Amino acid sequence: MGKQAVTEVLAGAEGIGATGRPAPEAPESRLVSAEKRQAILEGMLEVVGSDGYDATSVRTVLAHTGLYRQAFYDNFADKHECYLAAFDMQVDRLEALLAEAAAEETSWLRRLRAGLTALLDFLDAEPNVGRALVVEVHALGAPGLARRTEAMQCAVEFVERAREEASIQSPPPIAAEGIVAGMHAMIHARLAGNAEGSFRSLLPDFMYFATMPYFGGEAARAEMRDAKLRAV
Repeated sequence: MGKQAVTEVLAGAEGIGATGRPAPEAPESRLVSAEKRQAILEGMLEVVGSDGYDATSVRTVLAHTGLYRQAFYDNFADKHECYLAAFDMQVDRLEALLAEAAAEETSWLRRLRAGLTALLDFLDAEPNVGRALVVEVHALGAPGLARRTEAMQCAVEFVERAREEASIQSPPPIAAEGIVAGMHAMIHARLAGNAEGSFRSLLPDFMYFATMPYFGGEAARAEMRDAKLRAV
């Protein structure tokens, strides 16, 4: 066996290329690493939602996921970085969920109803994750609040599009911000206080609140009645 052949055999055994550089990571290894990262992000939201951000530690997240410290520090510098990444991941997921729910609807009112229904059903199904996103984000100070503001601005921009179909004189520009802030406050209060009752039960009030400024009282009451049938 020649010298080059011996080098290649030893390199393959040690995971090092013939040039002396580390061999590329195998696809399966990258997949396992991605799965661990995903598990840590999801575990972070669950633990923060159940225990609160301040009480959450890397140790409690790892205990929840069953992973080792090395898996955490291979992906994140600390709890703060992990939570922000988890927040961004879940906001992206929620935006995709709402977009999918409203994709086949042809009017603003129907898209609003479909999106709100999907959001409220999600909060009923995963209240800990909701609490981690809506309530505990305040514990991070400016970085967390900046992310919350960005997420809420997307909602404001959607509500603003009601003007394109409004049947009465358009309300002042601040109306969309007020609608989104009002809904956020009700969701925040229910999550923070572990209030009884389903989030889906908020749908009639939300539909009335969002519809009234753009389509008037009659349309708002009709939306509220229809939403009550969907809230049960």
